[in-house]
Amino acid sequence: MQAIWSGLPEWLPLPAGRLIPAIIQDAASSMVLMLVDLNQEALELIAATGRVYYYHPAKRKVVAKGEASGHFQAVVEIRLSCGGNQLIIKVRPAGGACEAGYQSCFFRKFSPDGWEIADPKVFDPEAVYPEIAFSH
Repeated sequence: MQAIWSGLPEWLPLPAGRLIPAIIQDAASSMVLMLVDLNQEALELIAATGRVYYYHPAKRKVVAKGEASGHFQAVVEIRLSCGGNQLIIKVRPAGGACEAGYQSCFFRKFSPDGWEIADPKVFDPEAVYPEIAFSH
């Protein structure tokens, strides 16, 4: 699968330190799963593996989506915006995308009473990420 992504870093070169935002979307359901930033290293790893990697600002490094949870995301399609500065990456997820236990990181919706949980949890985050204290 990764052979089709091999030219990605050459077709979308990023200067050192530059990030490009990418919407991660479930290819089957069209649900938006995450919004992440990619740097050149992340693009190279996506090209080499066919899986989603992204720049994690808190860790200040590139990580594989699913590195800790096993919820990897296989890349199905990549689209570039007309301005050449944003991506949509359609994926086949192997589990929930949100570290709080939801399929999508966008599990809250606004209502007249404020923010409410709109989606059910798909996994127990405390079992998957025992080192993180959750308040979601």
